[in-house]
Amino acid sequence: MIDFELRPEVSKSETQRMVYEAARDFAIQFIKPNVMDWDEAQYFPVEIFEKAGALGFMGMLIPERYGGSGMGYHEYVTLIETISIIDPSIGLSIAAHNSLCVNHIYSFGTEQQRLKWLPQLCEG
Repeated sequence: MIDFELRPEVSKSETQRMVYEAARDFAIQFIKPNVMDWDEAQYFPVEIFEKAGALGFMGMLIPERYGGSGMGYHEYVTLIETISIIDPSIGLSIAAHNSLCVNHIYSFGTEQQRLKWLPQLCEG
């Protein structure tokens, strides 16, 4: 049985709890039923990332004006940790997208680049 409880040492703000519950429900509904088949077939489930984007998971650290969720690192880590309970590879892919892709454009891109790329990338 998978333990989905937030670790007791983690601060549980209302926003963190909401992210945790959304991530847990998403993982149980869309990832868990397929994870073994995807792994055995070496399949990369692009459709999962579109669904994750619709929930705001693909732009967690990006301000809302660019299409992101405008959350902080506590919420972001809660998301990645919760998804990774079911499938670490999907958790890592969501983390890479947030940290290495959209966050770099937000941090180092021009305003024109942010406006052009971030809304689409945050959608998944």
